[in-house]
Amino acid sequence: MTTVSRLWGEHLKQPFPSRLRSVEVAGVEMVMLDANVAGCVSTWLNNGGDLDGWRRDALATCERQLERVVPELADREAAYYQRLLDMTVLVLG
Repeated sequence: MTTVSRLWGEHLKQPFPSRLRSVEVAGVEMVMLDANVAGCVSTWLNNGGDLDGWRRDALATCERQLERVVPELADREAAYYQRLLDMTVLVLG
C-alpha cells in the first residue's frame, strides 16, 4: 500500500498531458482511462486496500487498455500513463 500511496501522490502532482484531451490512442479514450484508474486507486486507498468486485473488474479492463496505449506514447505522456499502469498492477496484485 505504501508504494501505491507514493505513486498516487506523484500522480496528483502531475498535470494531465494536454495533447491527450479528447484523444483516443489504440482505440482508448485517454481522459476516461485516467479518470477510471484514478477513481479505482483512490477508492482502494481510502478503503484500506479493499476494492469491490465491480471496481476490480473495471480496473482489470483499464490494465489491458494501459498495456495497449503505453507503448504508443512517448516521454512525459508515457511516464504519466506508465505510473497509472504501475498502480493498477499493484492494486490488482
